Amino acid sequence: MTENQPDPGLLRLTRRVARQLNCSRSTAEQLIENGCVSVQGQVVQAPGARVSAQQNVTVAQDAALPDPRPVTLLLHKPAGFAASSAAPPDGPQASALLHAASHLAEDASGMRVLPRHFLHLACLTPLASVGSGLVVYTQDRRLARVFAQDFAQDMALRQPAQQTHSPEQECIVQVAGTIAPDGLQRLRQGLLLDGLRLPPIRASWQNETRLRFALKGVRPGQIPAICAAVGLTVEAIKRIRIGRVALARQPPGQWRYLLPWERF
Repeated sequence: MTENQPDPGLLRLTRRVARQLNCSRSTAEQLIENGCVSVQGQVVQAPGARVSAQQNVTVAQDAALPDPRPVTLLLHKPAGFAASSAAPPDGPQASALLHAASHLAEDASGMRVLPRHFLHLACLTPLASVGSGLVVYTQDRRLARVFAQDFAQDMALRQPAQQTHSPEQECIVQVAGTIAPDGLQRLRQGLLLDGLRLPPIRASWQNETRLRFALKGVRPGQIPAICAAVGLTVEAIKRIRIGRVALARQPPGQWRYLLPWERF
């Protein structure tokens, strides 16, 4: 037996479970990935793990096949990480924060965290590393198409941004500088930016240095550009709501599942 050859006395866990339950290997693999299989009392979620005939392999009594439907994850991204879809990130990828250890303990979904939930995730709401707050990752292609409407506009035809149907985003923006005399009114009416008339923004002051924005069709980098157009410099951005889904008290660096009844 060479270093690269498996021990002939060991059996793949998938095959062992399939024999034990008299089921298909694909079913056995799903049960293992669902955290329903233990080896010597320890849960093992790697179907390729190898076990000996002497090791005790048990399957949980309440074992059930995992829900095959795609999942959507809601992350509270801290500043310093970049949530990006296609563009090169300007910092470490926030998707690195999506793992079992960072799952919100108070998640009301009741879902079991599975390794497959972190595969093939699309970032629907990009956010630069300077920003923090709510970021949406999903495996659901239908949901991805809804959010993608904003970014699929034909810039050559200068399609108006007011035609967007994506969810409204609410942000708290820390700013410096002195706003132009008509700055707030211009924001509320919709600025002309890069040849496009932006949708009106619901803008209000939270205090002397914080603005509250509620806007649709926002693209990466637009909020700093919007503020610069009225004489302000952005120091920090925190996204606290997307559509009807709020960040609430979710701690930075933790994520939860989108609940079945939640809608953007």
